[in-house]
Amino acid sequence: MENIDSMPASLVDKTAIVIGGTSGIGQAIAVGFAAAGADVIPTSRTESAVSSTAALIRDQGRQTLEITCDVTDISTLHALREAAIEAFGAIDIVVSSQGAISRSPLMDISEESWDRVTDIALDGVRRVTQAFAPRMSDDSSLILISSLAARLAMADLPAYSAAKGGVEAFTRAAAKELAPEIRVNAIAPGFVITPQNNETYAEGTEKRAQIDRRTLLGRVADRQEMIGPAVFLASDAASYVTGEVLTVDGGFADSAF
Repeated sequence: MENIDSMPASLVDKTAIVIGGTSGIGQAIAVGFAAAGADVIPTSRTESAVSSTAALIRDQGRQTLEITCDVTDISTLHALREAAIEAFGAIDIVVSSQGAISRSPLMDISEESWDRVTDIALDGVRRVTQAFAPRMSDDSSLILISSLAARLAMADLPAYSAAKGGVEAFTRAAAKELAPEIRVNAIAPGFVITPQNNETYAEGTEKRAQIDRRTLLGRVADRQEMIGPAVFLASDAASYVTGEVLTVDGGFADSAF
């Protein structure tokens, strides 16, 4: 067998763009990529959030850019792409982590709410892919963020569930079309604590107790626990992985009772 000097789960000399990378899971992934050695551009629609997250990237000793974008406007994605190439010369990794959610029963959800969620969470993924794939490096990685809601029935999330189901189907379709130059995979997180949902999943709440009881590992995840799967899929350690959805849910989906 060939000598194995080290595991290749490193992002040194890579340039990554994390869309939706200034809050929640996306922000954790952006900072985690920097810790793994990548130069990272974390972006969203909010200038202050971009600036604060860029500071976290610099704290890891990596380079970054401060630029906003809006996944509902492909021209902003084109501008981001060109700025990244001008600054770093190449784009090796793109993460599409933007999201939108609307809690409403199926029979009550408005046309406006449905369209907003799907425009960001599903059509946004398509726009990101169309904008960046033509200019990404060979042997690059596109990572999409899905959800357990794509496969499990969850109350009051019809638009979100439909959008994330579409993301998983899109992952497979894009992997076929973009191979062999670009690997396309998705991560489907389970219940993850972020600053945005900390109150919803706080310890002592009935919601938290229900999730903990069903999850095989007995707890919700911290958003930092999404970094490892993302680094793996972005790195050469996953050089033979494409078209896959990596479920990271502590065993929630596998527990029937």
